[in-house]
Amino acid sequence: MSIRASAKVLTDTPGRYIGRLCKHFAHKIPVRYDERQGRIEFAFGVGTLEAQEDGLVLRAEAAREEDLDRLKEVLASHFERFAWQEALTLNWQAA
Repeated sequence: MSIRASAKVLTDTPGRYIGRLCKHFAHKIPVRYDERQGRIEFAFGVGTLEAQEDGLVLRAEAAREEDLDRLKEVLASHFERFAWQEALTLNWQAA
């Protein structure tokens, strides 16, 4: 069984963030992506990204609460670094 969380940010350029995040992690861990969606496979969980008309949805899934917390932190810190020009931050919700 796994636990999940998700966060949505409003942005006109969700594909740009999918590309940046996935390219960043691709040199270390398995990643699959295109301009509409991405999947980042960490040892402690999986992050998925989905472009929508009005923004980007990030989802985190892990087996244990502490792994989910770590995954949310890693995804948020990298996303927020890449999104500094728009000053976007993630507000995670339990799924």
